[in-house]
Amino acid sequence: MDAEGPPTLCDLCLAQVCRSLSSLCSMRADGSMSLIWAPVFPQETADQLLNHMAAKEILNDTTVGIFRNCKELRLRRASIRSCPLSAEAFRLALCPHRLLELDASWVSGGLTGADIVSGLASNPECRSSLQRLSLNGLRLDWESLEANGGIHVGFSSLRGLRMLNLANTDLNDAALEDICTLPHLETLDISCSAISKLTALLECKNTLRSLIAHRQRHLDMSPARLLFVFSQLHALKHLDFSEDHFSVDDSDGRDGDETVRQLLEGSPQVLPSLVSLDISGRKRISEAAIRSFVESRSGLVFLGLLATGVSSCDFFSTQKNLKVTGEADENQVCEALRRYRDRECFIREALVHLYSLTTDTDKPQPDVLKLVVSGMQRHPTSLHIHLVATACVFNLTTQDLAEAMPISLLSSTVTQLLNTMKNFPNHQQVQKNCLLALCSDYILQEVPFDKYLAAMLVINWLSSHEDPTLQRMAVAVISILVAKLSTEEMAQFSKDIFIMKQLLAIVQQKAMVGVVDSTLKFALSALWNLTDEMPVAARNFIECRGLELYEEVLESYYTEPSIQQKVLGLLNNIAEVEELQADLMEEDLLEHILSLLQDSQVDVGVRYFAGGILAHLASRPDAWTLENELRSTVLKQLHDSIMTWTHLEREMVSYRSFNPFCPLLQTCQPAGVQLWAVWAIHLVCTQNTSHYSSMLEKEGLTELLKALAAHPSTHSDIKGLSDSILSMVEQHQMHAGAFNNQTAPQSS
Repeated sequence: MDAEGPPTLCDLCLAQVCRSLSSLCSMRADGSMSLIWAPVFPQETADQLLNHMAAKEILNDTTVGIFRNCKELRLRRASIRSCPLSAEAFRLALCPHRLLELDASWVSGGLTGADIVSGLASNPECRSSLQRLSLNGLRLDWESLEANGGIHVGFSSLRGLRMLNLANTDLNDAALEDICTLPHLETLDISCSAISKLTALLECKNTLRSLIAHRQRHLDMSPARLLFVFSQLHALKHLDFSEDHFSVDDSDGRDGDETVRQLLEGSPQVLPSLVSLDISGRKRISEAAIRSFVESRSGLVFLGLLATGVSSCDFFSTQKNLKVTGEADENQVCEALRRYRDRECFIREALVHLYSLTTDTDKPQPDVLKLVVSGMQRHPTSLHIHLVATACVFNLTTQDLAEAMPISLLSSTVTQLLNTMKNFPNHQQVQKNCLLALCSDYILQEVPFDKYLAAMLVINWLSSHEDPTLQRMAVAVISILVAKLSTEEMAQFSKDIFIMKQLLAIVQQKAMVGVVDSTLKFALSALWNLTDEMPVAARNFIECRGLELYEEVLESYYTEPSIQQKVLGLLNNIAEVEELQADLMEEDLLEHILSLLQDSQVDVGVRYFAGGILAHLASRPDAWTLENELRSTVLKQLHDSIMTWTHLEREMVSYRSFNPFCPLLQTCQPAGVQLWAVWAIHLVCTQNTSHYSSMLEKEGLTELLKALAAHPSTHSDIKGLSDSILSMVEQHQMHAGAFNNQTAPQSS
């Protein structure tokens, strides 16, 4: 059972609403949606609907309009993270609500921080109710607001704010001074901003409990002054003063590093109540200073030391309640992946160490895999992260490890791998890593994901790479994926003649040197599946001179039944297409196929497909363009040969449908043609009775078999096999009926 469990009923209902929005809504004059009818949603459900729409990437100026209805859809904790919204749509749909929390991080569509603050402040209730606001990644752009006639309304107008995230914004010193007048401010994130002075923080020294100041590149304060400000923050329990070590050279960040050194080595009276300190990426830190700092602060539960060089300090083994981010062991690395989800520099560093730690792992680690995938999702454009993360995915899912993972986790993992392949199409190592991870029988056969997209990505990659090992893996993946496509997807896939050319090129490449390897077998299997009940693909095959190539392969690989079977299987697919049968009417080709049918030394699987080709071609006397004597010989040899075939235990063939068999089962057909068809149906029904019995019933072949068995001129061999098939179908129906009766609800 999937460890993550099934989705909740609420999640399923919300997903259905998201899918059905267009039918549930009418359109306003301005192009926004309005629910035609809606009950009063439970307040939390309204929040969840907004979050679902944002997560599904369907929240925009049009759809957000449903939240203008504040009576039925009452928002309190709203997330519009990464959604494309304009200032006007935001003002009309979200500002009228009495919000407690708003996450507007990384929104696009022209919405600025100034638009958001002024919009929220226009609602008197929001001024006091809003407690948490995240504008990570936005331009504040007060100047633009004022230039368009807007009134500059600062953060201080939102008097209820307790948490404010302004990381990765153009926050400046003047705005910080305004923020620090907030009477209840407890948590402030000013990471990667344009702040040069932190003196304004003294205004909120009695309320500020958490300060996140990662990568303060523009800070212009002496270490002594900076340390003084920190020392005055009496309520501070969480301090993050980490640095991006990848983008800093030895001359940058020295004042910050010196401030950290003085803090660690200084008086225990400075920030005595700290619960967590993050100094990851800082230089010139000694193990002795770390030990002294931790020992003098008994309440410390977290220490960020990634990329500092001191996380492997032996002292930490005695600190059971202290969590550390670093690279000393897997626990430290995973802690880094959990805490630094939005920081590319630290995710990148942690993944490098995780790769080394998981290279020879032999235990399933779904929690670790989830962290890796999360890092990839958070940083979709970072080549550095995806290069290492895809290698980690391979380490964590290789061999039998994948089989112990939750299916839903593997599904999201493969989906992310496909996104990575799309985003970095020209980076060979990333593509190779993804291919290595995908090349797993269990993943390809059992895990739900977009098989069509995967097949297209892999075939496109294959066109520009000739590395033998990677070529083998790519063709293996394609051969399995093609067999998994729906009929509609297969029809779309088979239209692309480029795909046919790619696979035939591989067959030709191998055939030229007479090699028998898995790459050749996988390519032949892929082509076989590609042409299964797909006339367009079969025609493409002929147009790409595949028929001439296959004739050569059939002759040169005479002693290789595994190769011959796949070649004849594809020719069988062509023979099923009436308008293409004329292309197979070559005397030399048919006499060669006939010799395979007759040869008792040849594998039964090879003789079976040889018989199928001949049966289809001989079933239409009006279309037979060769000597009638050859057709008569074919019909006689079909009957004689088939009666010598032994039953096969192994599964040799599978059918999408029995439609190609309908013309062969007509009572007017020659006995040899009929016999091959009933033998084929009997074979697959014996091997998978449940599946094929249902298919026979659904497609109407049981009626054809009954007519064949009852017809006076039907050969006894054919009657016997037909009766046996019908008996299997009847037995299956009886068992299915008995099972349904046992499981049906009983009335008292």
